[in-house]
Amino acid sequence: MKRFYMTAAIAAATLTLPALPALAQTADITIGISVTTTGPAAALGIPERNALEFVPKEIGGVPLKVIVLDDGGDPTTATTNARRFVTESKADIIMGSSTTPPSIAISNVANEAGIPHFGLAPFPITPERAKWSVSMPQPIPIMGKVLYQHMKAHNVKTVGYIGYSDSYGDLWFNDFKAQAVPMGMTMVDEERFARPDTSVTGQVLKLVAANPDAILVGASGTAAALPQTELRERGYKGLIYQTHGAASMDFIRIAGKAAEGVLMASGPVMDPEDQPDSALTKKPGLALNAAYEAKYGPHSRSQFAGHSYDAFEVLKRIIPTALKTAKPGTPEFREAIRQAWLTERDIAASQGVYNFTEKDRYGLDDRSRILLTVKDGKYTLAK
Repeated sequence: MKRFYMTAAIAAATLTLPALPALAQTADITIGISVTTTGPAAALGIPERNALEFVPKEIGGVPLKVIVLDDGGDPTTATTNARRFVTESKADIIMGSSTTPPSIAISNVANEAGIPHFGLAPFPITPERAKWSVSMPQPIPIMGKVLYQHMKAHNVKTVGYIGYSDSYGDLWFNDFKAQAVPMGMTMVDEERFARPDTSVTGQVLKLVAANPDAILVGASGTAAALPQTELRERGYKGLIYQTHGAASMDFIRIAGKAAEGVLMASGPVMDPEDQPDSALTKKPGLALNAAYEAKYGPHSRSQFAGHSYDAFEVLKRIIPTALKTAKPGTPEFREAIRQAWLTERDIAASQGVYNFTEKDRYGLDDRSRILLTVKDGKYTLAK
């Protein structure tokens, strides 16, 4: 299990907050982050880890102690990491993970312990997980809607589905039934595959035989390129739609020519340059991409980097509010963070504008999505 620390300089310890001087001299704010930097979902977790290089080292005059662990995409390891954050690190805040199953596991621990949890992957926030968890990525219904609207505008009537055989695949399958079917579309074939699979030939042959007008791929990371490539190699000529879980440069790198013409839901961080100046997501998106591409190279921007970066954009707003009433390292501070989620409004970030409520733990609206396609090996806005 890999670990790295990002600890703010203690030189700030003498700084005082005008509103409450004593609180500036408290202990660090400890943030435990479990992401997937090895295994099939590393293409998601590595950018999330990399983006931490560009987040604040202190907020409200209080240093941040950030502890990062790799969970390999495994829910059991993610649970272990989360419990370590609770018992060993005495974390004030927990983040993670990079995919849905380990995010659910971390949410369970956070809600048991009463610690604010920022999910970095879409996951179902059930009533028992709602009190202490929010999710940074866009909820499936918001991202699904932009895909189904495009399908309807292009006279798609029949759709085939291939997705992960886990909770992420279920989320997209269920969303299609909830939104696309009432819009007049029919699912003619459903296929599944596991994240570590290296072949989907059997599933693709069934999809091609069904000959739908379009195919929806409910997968994420580099594994989303597997059905994309296989479908084109097997002669499928229809439209292929990918979810925001696939929106990365690695998808194009692995799928190659097969990526051309794909239609992909994405957060606005993948193309802030084409947003109007009035868009609240433009400035943070440009800032993240400039820093990220300066270090990791042109066109290295990542939607997944945006998720962890944006969690700190939210913290920049809510931590100063929490510090007015409680000290880090206490249950009162964790409760103050939770309450600040619900009182701070219009928190602008690279992937959307957040307004969390007791019932809406995603806090996003249509400003959090765009539709991309791939042309000549590059992402561009789809029409």
